[in-house]
Amino acid sequence: MFTFNHVCFEAFGYVLPENVVTSAQLERELAPVYDRFGLHEGRLELMTGIRERRFWDAQAVPSDGSTRAGRRALEASGVKPEDIECLIHTSVSRDFLEPATASVVHDNLALPPGSTMYDISNACLGFLNGILSLGNMIELGQVKRGLIVAGESSRQLVRTTIEQILAAKTLSRRDFKTAFASLTIGSGAVALVLTHDSVSTTQHRLIGGVARTATEHNHLCRGSEDTGFASEAQVTMSTDAETLLEGGCELAAGTWAKFKEHIGWENEDVDRAYCHQVGIAHRDKFYESIGLDVSKDFATFPFLGNVGSVSLPLTMAMGIKRDPPQAGTKIAMLGIGSGLCSVMLGVNW
Repeated sequence: MFTFNHVCFEAFGYVLPENVVTSAQLERELAPVYDRFGLHEGRLELMTGIRERRFWDAQAVPSDGSTRAGRRALEASGVKPEDIECLIHTSVSRDFLEPATASVVHDNLALPPGSTMYDISNACLGFLNGILSLGNMIELGQVKRGLIVAGESSRQLVRTTIEQILAAKTLSRRDFKTAFASLTIGSGAVALVLTHDSVSTTQHRLIGGVARTATEHNHLCRGSEDTGFASEAQVTMSTDAETLLEGGCELAAGTWAKFKEHIGWENEDVDRAYCHQVGIAHRDKFYESIGLDVSKDFATFPFLGNVGSVSLPLTMAMGIKRDPPQAGTKIAMLGIGSGLCSVMLGVNW
């Protein structure tokens, strides 16, 4: 459990890729498989609620988006690059296995030599783990200003998935089912400036949170071996979506109960909620499992898909931009990721 008294959300920055890829486009490519199994076009959007997702240009690497989002967060916050004392890069996607992708972003943003930097990777929870790590450093007085960034790239995964599905001579319905979730993955980048309250201009306070795990489910969503983004190896992912949903909702219910006990909130105290965006069935079942009114949610999955570690913070950044919260608004950040892991954070705006 985590308690914070001096940590503030200063400003988000985010970038959406220029290339929009619709679910209908992907299904047209998969027409031979759809015909073989007697599936109708529109199934992907019908089952997930995702009508489109975005890809970066083919030559782009994760640090490109992370850098652009980081620069926007710094500009929005008014914090100068030379005042950043810690940079954490938190996405699943990385430029390479070594060195840390954070080193590229650190250099691109011209952060000072005294500013520490490193990567954190924990599936879709990386960004929230970054908030906890940087928040602890700020709470301890080790740094006053820090930056968390993430840039997820889905092009390689989606393209490889389609190529392998079409090339498989003995593809079964089960094989297609375990690859289906990979078609929902999108791209994007997000960044967040955190500060000590003594230098904050917003006083949007991170008040605490809870982290819990159910690692007996670590096999339900598995990516290919760790090769780094720039490798020639093909990136793949296999997902038991139904069992993952059941285990995830059970974990979410337990985490939410501990979160409310620790923070001292009840369901009716929450004004807004931002969750990890997977799809409509997952979103609705998730809120049902914690007993929270789904109308408090802001959804981005219909036009962004599942953007991995970027999903929740990007959704929060867009939701706040479209409808700025009033002072005193209680915001719940509801994270969950394969592994299984869950992090839930409370912010008093």
